[in-house]
Amino acid sequence: MKILGVSGSPRKSQTTEKLVRLVLESTGLEHEFVSLSGKDIKACICCLGCVKDNWCKVEDDYLPIMKKIYECDGLVIGAPNYFGGFNALTHALLERLYCFRHDADGAGGMKLTGKYGAIVSVGGGKPELPVENIKGFFDYNNIETVGSVVASGAVACFTCGYGETCEISGFRMFYGADAKMSPDLIPSIEKQPEVLENAKQLGVKLRDAVLKK
Repeated sequence: MKILGVSGSPRKSQTTEKLVRLVLESTGLEHEFVSLSGKDIKACICCLGCVKDNWCKVEDDYLPIMKKIYECDGLVIGAPNYFGGFNALTHALLERLYCFRHDADGAGGMKLTGKYGAIVSVGGGKPELPVENIKGFFDYNNIETVGSVVASGAVACFTCGYGETCEISGFRMFYGADAKMSPDLIPSIEKQPEVLENAKQLGVKLRDAVLKK
């Protein structure tokens, strides 16, 4: 049994990646982690090149990940909240799962049926919103969702250099116009013990679901 974890965040080694890794490790099963940071993943172009063999024909960094998704038993997808939904990089990856839906070979469509999925959702504000986005793609591909974990993350305004002075700063939005930057205000999963525990429990649920296959 193998579990694949994918962090859709363009930022490496931050909250989304850390939680995906924790869920993976907590399964106690063989697992592999993939970060989409720096990868070229195009949107589905509806070329229908996948109809006959269920294999995407768009040449980019999705192709090796596609193979890993096809071969895994459980899938952990993590994404940050960008403007009230999940980010475009994660969306592009999940769009490309369309290649697994055809039945031209008569061997049965919905090639991801029987896999189990877990969701990691992160945001500076309303961190729970990506959950339904990702679950929708899981449902569409017959991947059974076992659960999700939600965490607060640091908005980019913490590190852009203008968080205290920018009139539309997310930092000022959350902490007030007179707030000053300080390390204790920066969200991190280390400051969210309940989130860490939820991630561990999610890993156990995913393990249990996969082992019952």
